[in-house]
Amino acid sequence: MTGGLKRAALDLEDYSRRSQSDPCFICQVVAGSHPFHHEIVYRDGQTIAFLNRFPTLVGYCLVATTDHRVDVIHDLDEAGYLQLQAVVRRVAVAVAAVVPTERTYVLSLGSNQGNAHVHWHVAPLPPGVRYEEQQFKALMLETSGYIDLDPVQTKALAERIRSALEADSDASGPTVPG
Repeated sequence: MTGGLKRAALDLEDYSRRSQSDPCFICQVVAGSHPFHHEIVYRDGQTIAFLNRFPTLVGYCLVATTDHRVDVIHDLDEAGYLQLQAVVRRVAVAVAAVVPTERTYVLSLGSNQGNAHVHWHVAPLPPGVRYEEQQFKALMLETSGYIDLDPVQTKALAERIRSALEADSDASGPTVPG
């Protein structure tokens, strides 16, 4: 699905346990206190976007509110929801400008039992992926693990996405970690 990129298996049982028992990972990323470094590609007063730590596709980002919200319908008013969606779109456009993208998957996942913080997945499907490997299968860690980019590659990818966001003529706020 992604050429010669190195893939790694994720301990899904450990991941599930941590997502249900550890403090909110998005709140930790927002606060800069998460035990693992996350490459932030966008941040303003209400929203943060960062590269997925365990991406199944190159350029896969998460976009979230900076405040801990768990219900996209009841915890966001219409203006807040539309602002979040505007950032989701901007990040998707920037990612597609940086990595070859046949289709961009945009979806919200999570559960009140784990990964409860409202967040959107922006996942760029590269061209040429067989139909049988697309859609949910392309997003599933269980299928073939995650793409194991080294920190230098990850930082360079984040910088290219940040640059694309900054070049966006619709820029409405800062796009660098802050």
